[in-house]
Order: sequence, then structure tokens, then C-alpha cells
Amino acid sequence: MYKTFLFDLDGTLTDPKEGIVNSVLYALKKVGIEEVHISELDSFIGPPIQQSFVERYNMSEGEVERAVFYFREYLKQRGLFEKNVYEGILKLLQQLKSSGNRIFVATSKPTVFAKQVIEHFQLTNYFEDIIGSNLDGTRIKKEEIIAHILQKNEELNKEEMIMIGDRKHDIIGANQNGIASIGVLYGYGCEKELTEVSATYIVKDVEEAVSFLCREKFNTAVNIDSSNPFITYDDEFVSV
Repeated sequence: MYKTFLFDLDGTLTDPKEGIVNSVLYALKKVGIEEVHISELDSFIGPPIQQSFVERYNMSEGEVERAVFYFREYLKQRGLFEKNVYEGILKLLQQLKSSGNRIFVATSKPTVFAKQVIEHFQLTNYFEDIIGSNLDGTRIKKEEIIAHILQKNEELNKEEMIMIGDRKHDIIGANQNGIASIGVLYGYGCEKELTEVSATYIVKDVEEAVSFLCREKFNTAVNIDSSNPFITYDDEFVSV
């Protein structure tokens, strides 16, 4: 039975599209780049921001530093709260918390910003800790963030832990730390992305995540075919 839940923030707990896209556009304008394919900036949601600037615009180290500076400038002023909590997430957190589970945020967003978001949406009491990246650009990979949680909480049992996220980075981070994972399709990843990196389970929407994660018979009720990570249930439950 899973007793410790690690949640990604952007694309899993909250829909950050407006704030992140606006922050990216602001940063690009400041560094002299005009982006005409704005719809493609969804790729910035989830991965470390430094990595996204390099991959999309082939920026040098110095250019990345400038872009990240301006990205955070807009984010702090406006973008941080240009988002909303996904419908159903509050119910999920309430049920997990009331059952005595341990719940953490594990995000590539800087810890200081992640804490502000969680506090703004009045979710602080649901989480034991909120762990993200450092402002100096260290601890940005999800595997490093999960490892940090494990180091801070040596009593945690990996067999009882599960990472919930919408992008491949969440799943890779879980795999590299030897814990299970759930890929969610309501965020900014896709089925192909999540299955290619071997997500343990996949859920289509928040409602399915609630049904899956809050089952008392979590281990016995769920059947997973290694070739198909989508959830099916035993006879007393409805198949999805």
C-alpha cells in the first residue's frame, strides 16, 4: 500500500499555462527574441526552465542566465498566480491527508516560488514539505529533488512511495530513485511521452486519480499489464 505521495506542481496540482507562457514571452522580449509560435510554448511547462531555453533557442550559458532572470522577474510580479488549481485536486488531497498519508510537493520550480503558490491557494496544510530547485540553478532535476526528499526523511520506505506527475521528467525521477509513478494525462504530457519512460500507472483525469489513489484496497484492486499501464480494476470495481 502506498503511504507517501510526491506531487509535481505545474501540470499536476495546478494549471500554470497562462503564467508560464506570459513569463517566457516577457523574457524572450527582453533578450531580443520574437516568438511567433506561441502555442508551442506549452513545452516550457514541467521541465527545468533553464533546460527549456537551451533546447528551444540553443542559448549559451550567459543567455540562459539572462532569460531566466527576466522569466523570474515577470513570474514574481504577476505570473506566479496566473494559474488555477485543477478541479478535484482539493478532494484528492483531503482524502489522502485524512487517511494519514504523508504528502510532499516535488517540483522543478524554485522552492521559494512553489511555497508561495501552495500558500496562495491555501493548500499548505496538506503537505508535509515542499521541495523544489534552488535559485542558483542547482537541484533542478526531478531525480535530484526526489533524492533530496529521501535524504531528509531517511525513514521513508521506497516501496510505499509514489510520484504523481504529468511529464517524463517526473517519471524518470521516480525510476532513478526506485519508486513507483503515476503519469497524469490532464496536464501537459501525453500518453506516448509517459509510456516511453515506463510510468508505473497512467490516469486520464483528476477524477480517475481520486478513484485510484484513494482506494482502501489499493494494491489488490488494481491490475497492471506491463504492456498497458492504464488502470483496470477487479470485479467489484468498474473498469476504466
